[in-house]
Amino acid sequence: MPASAPQPILTEFKNGIARLIFNNPARHNAMSLEMWTHGAELLEAFGQDDNVRAILLTGAGTEAFVAGADISKFGDERASREAVETYDRAVARFQQVMRSLEKPTIARINGFCIGGGLAIAIECDIRVCSEKSRFSVPAAKLGIGYAMDGIRRLRTLVGPAFAAEIFYTARQFTAEEAVMMGLVNRVLPEAGLDAHVEDLLSRISENAPLAIHTAKRALIELEKPEVAQDEAACDTLVLKCMESEDYVEGRTAFMEKRKPVFRGR
Repeated sequence: MPASAPQPILTEFKNGIARLIFNNPARHNAMSLEMWTHGAELLEAFGQDDNVRAILLTGAGTEAFVAGADISKFGDERASREAVETYDRAVARFQQVMRSLEKPTIARINGFCIGGGLAIAIECDIRVCSEKSRFSVPAAKLGIGYAMDGIRRLRTLVGPAFAAEIFYTARQFTAEEAVMMGLVNRVLPEAGLDAHVEDLLSRISENAPLAIHTAKRALIELEKPEVAQDEAACDTLVLKCMESEDYVEGRTAFMEKRKPVFRGR
């Protein structure tokens, strides 16, 4: 029997951390319609799972996070106006799921983070990359008009001047430039990337889930126009923390000079 085709999205779950792995290394993990669609479904499931403390997104192999769209699929996936609209809806759905996740999201970037890959990364709460990583939005080299929403997301992260440079030049930026712009949180030697990411995930997973959820919800609300922000919902979550068993455990552990054990209730 012929070998089955590799899964384009891989998942792992361990110690409260859900991992979503873009698995198209032969094409630098470039995204197909299937990857956008299935990825959104998996992320939505992670978001609804009370056992998940944080979500890590990364790419298979050692060359890329995600290097944009899979051009080899364009003949099928963008062959007509209707096909393009279907593809665009899948991308928009993936991004909307990312923005609504009330769990911490971390991008582990090792290599190319280009176009749609950068769009995925900037939807994450935290981005950590290796020194060899490269970042780019090549739309201007391809004659592609970039949607205002995507430009707004990047502008919010790096500011208008750097956003303009990224879109106008369409060049690749180094990891050092990316951290200087605020595009990533940390730059690590490739050999130390995983150790840093695992330490980050461990710290998040050991902290109080209700407190983290409260902070994440506030960050989601603050991305909205001020008139649409639900401050009352955030205040309710703050009160829930104060009334929780975890709050008692945190104070008790501090007084007893021991590590707290939080249970999310």
